[in-house]
Amino acid sequence: MAGIESTQNAHLSIASKLRVLLEKATARFGRGMVWGVPMLFLLAFFAAPFLVVLRISFSEMEGVRFKDIMGFADGEFFVKLRYATYVFLTEDPLYIKTYLSSIEFAAITTAICLAIGYPMAYFMARSPASIRPALVMLVMMPFWTSFLLRVYAWKMLLADSGVFNNIGMALGVIDSPIKMMHTPFSLVLGMVYTYLPFMVLPLYANLVKMDLRLLEAARDLGASPWTAFWRVTVPLSKNGIIAGALLVFIPCVGEFVIPELLGGPQTLMIGRVLWDEFFSNNDWPMAASVAVVMVLMIVVPLAYFNKLQNDAATAGRS
Repeated sequence: MAGIESTQNAHLSIASKLRVLLEKATARFGRGMVWGVPMLFLLAFFAAPFLVVLRISFSEMEGVRFKDIMGFADGEFFVKLRYATYVFLTEDPLYIKTYLSSIEFAAITTAICLAIGYPMAYFMARSPASIRPALVMLVMMPFWTSFLLRVYAWKMLLADSGVFNNIGMALGVIDSPIKMMHTPFSLVLGMVYTYLPFMVLPLYANLVKMDLRLLEAARDLGASPWTAFWRVTVPLSKNGIIAGALLVFIPCVGEFVIPELLGGPQTLMIGRVLWDEFFSNNDWPMAASVAVVMVLMIVVPLAYFNKLQNDAATAGRS
């Protein structure tokens, strides 16, 4: 009997060890899937296309083909990179002005979206829970209509003979049409209208989860509503502000449709320059170089900012 019990105990011990190993393997697989799937997505839809564009930027066109930048010739491996397009970017003031103009318009749009979107998100988060889904649906409703159609609608509203000018002249507010189309005003207005939901939704998601007892504690300690808002609500909504600002700023930098339809010749932006280089000048290496620099202008500061945040979080935990 003792031998049988010893054998059974050995089998149970082996089964227990196998179960523990299986649980650990499952946990490792789950963790790998959590970070592996997003990484595969980034590799397939960002890194790989970016490398193709980077290769084109260092190439030279031969008709409709590109020269190889690396390979084998006469039994030797060669790497031939053409830097002329990048040098030209630093020498031509037009490109520098375009980059600065794109960043300026994107920053202005982001600031206006934050100024409008924060009160909207705050109101939505403090509304009764029964009507919050309806408010979120109203914010998302513009997405149900074609983006291009919505931008064209602004052309009808802002034109010299458009709705706004006709109403103003009918009411006697203005004597002649005001120039609104093809100006920086129409460009910023179009981008604010288009990207405002991208600011409101992250802010709402952050504010709706905030513990309101913190505000009650601040008032009990003698803080005024305004002081409690600036000292409690705004700091706690920092992540929502950052997420919304990034979701607005990044696509605004490379925006093409809105500057093309609503902006004028004086509102140069990277998207329009890319279109001209690709399809008007047929200079793909130059266009690819402009695109690479634009991506690096956005990705490098974001990576540095993310590193600072991770360092601060690590220091806070320690």
